[in-house]
Amino acid sequence: MPDWQPTGVIDTLKLSRHLFGKSIRHNLDALITHTGIDTSQIPGQRHRAAFDAHATALLLVRLAERFPTFTDLAAVAIPKDMPGTTPEAPETEGTLW
Repeated sequence: MPDWQPTGVIDTLKLSRHLFGKSIRHNLDALITHTGIDTSQIPGQRHRAAFDAHATALLLVRLAERFPTFTDLAAVAIPKDMPGTTPEAPETEGTLW
């Protein structure tokens, strides 16, 4: 996708590796199981785009809950040279949620 210009990028693989290290596998199935995400209400089936996107969104929320602020999460999860933070953002933010 050469013309892709996202507003922000958060890498769930980076989050997972930071939080769980080598103690688990980092594929979506393993992370769903490890984090206890309930996928029973997601329409469709695993390995289809809509299902996987929904499950990944739930995973992002579950992983993000482990960070006290967005700044802490961003330091781990936003790949270098990718958008996701604003330079004018204050250093002391409230809680993530």
